[in-house]
Amino acid sequence: MEIDREMIMRTFLAESLEQLTKMEDALIKLESDPGDDESIQSIFRYMHTLKGNTSSLGFPRIAEFAHGVEDVLQKVKNKLIPVDNGLITLLLQVKDVMSQVVPEAVAGSESVPPQAGELLTRLKNHIPGTEEDIIVAGDTVNKHFRKRPFGRRTEDARAWLDQNKTLRVDIAKLDRILNLTGEITIARGRVRQMMEEGLSVEALMEAQAMPDALFIELQEQIMKVRMVPIGPMFQRHIRTVRDIAQMMGKTARLQIEGGDVEVDTTVIEHLNDPLTHMIRNTMDHGIESPEKRKAAGKDPCGTVTLRAFHDAGNIVIQMEDDGAGLNRRRILEKARAKGLLTEAQNPSDDEVYRLIFEPGFSTADKVTDMSGRGVGMDVVRRNIESLRGTVALESREGQGIKFNMRLPLTMAIIEGFMVGVQEETCVIPLDAVVECLEMPAEQRENDREAGFINLRGEPLPYLRLRNVFQFEVKRSGRENIVIVQHAGGRAGLAVDLLYGESQAVIKPLGKLFHGLPGVSGSTILGNGRVALILDVPSLVREAVFRASETDAEAKIGSGS
Repeated sequence: MEIDREMIMRTFLAESLEQLTKMEDALIKLESDPGDDESIQSIFRYMHTLKGNTSSLGFPRIAEFAHGVEDVLQKVKNKLIPVDNGLITLLLQVKDVMSQVVPEAVAGSESVPPQAGELLTRLKNHIPGTEEDIIVAGDTVNKHFRKRPFGRRTEDARAWLDQNKTLRVDIAKLDRILNLTGEITIARGRVRQMMEEGLSVEALMEAQAMPDALFIELQEQIMKVRMVPIGPMFQRHIRTVRDIAQMMGKTARLQIEGGDVEVDTTVIEHLNDPLTHMIRNTMDHGIESPEKRKAAGKDPCGTVTLRAFHDAGNIVIQMEDDGAGLNRRRILEKARAKGLLTEAQNPSDDEVYRLIFEPGFSTADKVTDMSGRGVGMDVVRRNIESLRGTVALESREGQGIKFNMRLPLTMAIIEGFMVGVQEETCVIPLDAVVECLEMPAEQRENDREAGFINLRGEPLPYLRLRNVFQFEVKRSGRENIVIVQHAGGRAGLAVDLLYGESQAVIKPLGKLFHGLPGVSGSTILGNGRVALILDVPSLVREAVFRASETDAEAKIGSGS
């Protein structure tokens, strides 16, 4: 029988990375409860399995390294080596080394760096590393191992794995999908038979309602297949908090709430980086040293909480800490120094705290390995908005910060509001639409690409979409404004026609259109044409900027 080696390697890599993740979780659990024999057994079992798999697949150097670690774990099982913080740190470093060498071996370059032998020697003699050796989860490996050029092969292997992603599905869900497929086939056959018999249109429309209802249920079942619990992604950050706390001489723990909440697998993939940035910032700026916390009457061990729950058809992810909170005065000073605010402006708390998401903004006096470059929170905002979500924060000085990220449940289908811009159709996510109104006559006459309208006594910035997308201008007799909102801000989008609500299946844009301002995706209409799905957050910001600029030019032109 012919053996499909690529399939075997793909399975081996996926299972190995999964086992290493479970090993990391068990090590963190063992650190908090050194007498937990079940965790010790699990760690030993994971390493034993890795040793056997690497040996049978022809990776002897990795198998030899795993065998040495297994010998140490056997002594831990037999109570010959005590479980303490130093041992856990060394075993976590072993896990990181294995996470690098296994993908490299799958990519065709099996090797174990010489420094791994030093790590194994320290492990056998139970000699903890120095503070320089403590790694931060998410980095490649510790400073000793960075001397070796890891990376290219590892990236290739992980990219190959990403191209062959798998998802575990409940058999009951698959059975229901299969049953629905059969029922739809029967219903379609019935409609076809009625058409051949020449029955009336009314009878055919009534018969068509059955396959339509079955199709909607099938669509819902397929969407549920893509839903996965968010808990495993949250648990990855237990290690992040632990390592950063050790490196900075702090103590902190991660608390997880709502780990069983299910979200689209795409959301999981894109949420990891923003959470990592936020946790690193929290551990650097938010959580105080044990001495400071004790002096302030707090528990010397800080708490970072990751929480998930459903709310009004969305999923809300919260990250909360009980640290120092944001220093409002310091943020204002930095904002004014950078020209983001004038001395005369007196912004609200919400407007002040929103400044930390601006590109290049940081209140840190010096750049550290953790933060201070002013890029982390900007990345957070962009990643969340790329998922059609919003991020906001609440802060109480001396008590902590709470980040609120609101995201759609699914990334495949949205409820949209369809509008016409010249001869093209655009889709605005329905949850961003506030109301629609007719463009005031005086604004319709000036034909500017941006400006302000009077909305019940309040100025509202607006943007003409035909100018934004540079469509050939054909004046229509009537214009409408769709008022949209994002992160507390509102703006109007001037369009030619209002078509109404419709469900849109999201199609990704090609590489040529990546980064196109104001567009987040596309969809196929019933007539076969392509409609653009609008990026509301970027359009709101653009409307505010262009309207202010246009208004200033108008005042200069009029001499006022």
